[in-house]
Amino acid sequence: MGERTGRLARISLLLASFFLVDKILAIARQLLTARVFGLSPELDAFNAANNLPDLLFALISGGALAIAFIPVLSEVFTREGSAPAWRLFSRVANLAFITTAALAAITAIFASQLVNWRLGIAPGFQPEQRALVAELMRLNLVATLIFSISGLVMAGLQSRQHFLLPAAAPLLYNLGQIIGAVILAPSKGLQIGPLQLPAFGLGVRGLVYGVIFGAVLHLLIQIPGLIKFHFCWQPDFGLKDPHVRRVLSLLMPRLGTMLSIQMIFIARDNLASSLPVGAVSALTYGWMILQVPETLIGTAIGTAMLPTLSEMAARQDWEPFKAAITRAIRVLTALTIPIAAILALWLRPWIALAFGFDPAGTTLIHLVTAAFLAGLLAHSVIEVEARAFYSTQNARLPLLASILTLAVFLGSGWLFTPKWGAAGIAIAVSLAFTVEMVFLGFLLHRHAGWSPRPGSFLLRGLVVVLATSGIYMISATYLPSHSPLTSLPISFFGMAASVFIAFWVLRPALRELMRL
Repeated sequence: MGERTGRLARISLLLASFFLVDKILAIARQLLTARVFGLSPELDAFNAANNLPDLLFALISGGALAIAFIPVLSEVFTREGSAPAWRLFSRVANLAFITTAALAAITAIFASQLVNWRLGIAPGFQPEQRALVAELMRLNLVATLIFSISGLVMAGLQSRQHFLLPAAAPLLYNLGQIIGAVILAPSKGLQIGPLQLPAFGLGVRGLVYGVIFGAVLHLLIQIPGLIKFHFCWQPDFGLKDPHVRRVLSLLMPRLGTMLSIQMIFIARDNLASSLPVGAVSALTYGWMILQVPETLIGTAIGTAMLPTLSEMAARQDWEPFKAAITRAIRVLTALTIPIAAILALWLRPWIALAFGFDPAGTTLIHLVTAAFLAGLLAHSVIEVEARAFYSTQNARLPLLASILTLAVFLGSGWLFTPKWGAAGIAIAVSLAFTVEMVFLGFLLHRHAGWSPRPGSFLLRGLVVVLATSGIYMISATYLPSHSPLTSLPISFFGMAASVFIAFWVLRPALRELMRL
């Protein structure tokens, strides 16, 4: 077990490194986009237009099919070898592509109705803004079709314990989007030293063309991995194949789970579309900031664990299975609570510097980000809890949890939005996912005999939070921070002091992370 858990730590660190670069590129892309478009109706339309294409990707070949697919594919590789496993991969990929194409066509035909419907994408937008959302949505579906294959390729390579190319693929996806933001969208080329970049002047449509280009790069970078593992495509669907049927049986509840999750984001923008201009984009930026620590910690650990947990479940090694989950959640508890506090307290000057918005826009994004960060622990722990169920090929219990999450969000969002606006929507999201974390933990205890034991790790995390809050209160009381010239240095040294304290207090958690 020691060798296996050490390997999980190495894989998690590899993924975290790539995720870090990916998030840096993603933030750069968002900042460049913000500099070009600001908090504008066009950018709100672009962000709202992503929802349904993202839903299709998540349902067909992203989080839904990939997570349902990896446990079965890993089992076939373990028990039967490469040829049957790649045959299964071909059949599932063919089904995913055909299904995505059909749903994309239907979505494109009814795009206007989906946008204008009272319970649809953005009914609160102005008519011309809704028309732009429908147009951008149709363009975005091209990228979704490409991702229907590329997402499955990621799952196939990860099931072979190959993580390098799948981790590099999102980097190229962001690169394509950056090209869209700095070359295709602007009417004036960006000046970088002596280099003058060309400009195509496509406006917000250039952002979508960048998404399509990035999707192509996302697929192409992974092709060498398929060649390395001797993948051979087969033009059939294999609906009578018992492995295909098992994937589909796992997929159905997983589809419901992802649908519930994506409906939260559709409902989020539905609520925000009736708020002042910039609310949709502020929620998008706040969510992006939350995703940086969540991806580097929660997603990296969860992604690395799924194939190994699936192998343990296939061999029925239940004690190591539960021990791995316990270690991962102890580490996540210790790390995410202090990180959320540090970012929520010290991030505002950096938001002002990065986005260049006026004080009202900066305050809005900071409030939304802080509200999202309140759910960082929940988002990260769910990455492990959900994969624990999928590794045992149990997709029904996560579906039940996701339905509860959607219900909590809809109720709390309806209550919080009139009072707190976009920040109220973000609070509702954090509350809903916290409820899901607790519920999944209860289900794991009941059905697998697993018990969470954060113990001293939770206490250490809370000590860091108290220390960080104390430093912040002292700086706010005694140091001038009303201008960027003073607020940025104060924020930098405050964050540095908080991180230094966190490093010393959380050393046992860091050692536990290295033993995963």
